Amino acid sequence: AADAQGFYLGLRGGAGIPTGDFSSTDGSATGLGSAKSGFGYGLDAGVNLGPIGVYAGFDHINFDCQSETCTSDGKYNLQGVAAGVRLTLPTKSLIRPWVKGGVTFNELQGSYGSSSTNNGLTTDRNPGYEVAAGLDIPIFGLFSIYPQARYVGQNFKYKIPGVENNATQPEAKTNYMTFDLGLSVHTPFK
Repeated sequence: AADAQGFYLGLRGGAGIPTGDFSSTDGSATGLGSAKSGFGYGLDAGVNLGPIGVYAGFDHINFDCQSETCTSDGKYNLQGVAAGVRLTLPTKSLIRPWVKGGVTFNELQGSYGSSSTNNGLTTDRNPGYEVAAGLDIPIFGLFSIYPQARYVGQNFKYKIPGVENNATQPEAKTNYMTFDLGLSVHTPFK
């Protein structure tokens, strides 16, 4: 299908939901945790050559932090890029389902501690992975609405200012899911 070939660029926004140790209320396993759902946005770009394509993306998600381990306005800010392969599933319908998988390079910043102190937390940009499924719902042939669900797996070694042995801190699993809704523009190859 010639209309499945081409370049696309999309903007999206949606909910980020932490899972596993990242959502743990005690944070005892890694020292990192107590994240609550937040809002994120991103940018996607890719090239489809029939059913197989490649993509790249950018993400920024602000997770809230539960008050027992963070300051009253504590937040986790996760930001990074992703790249991978996208497979559009064959269908006779105008709505095209797809799946994708790739590597992510994210970093995390956050605040924690009591309400009288505001301590910072940072990580290096580390590789992780993402898997996703979604739909392209065409509008006027040039645009698409694309809902998607993603799972991102990420491990971080975090740095806390004023702590000398940051190198001995355990890796923290910072896994999360997103449920996004985006709008993309498509440019078919002629």
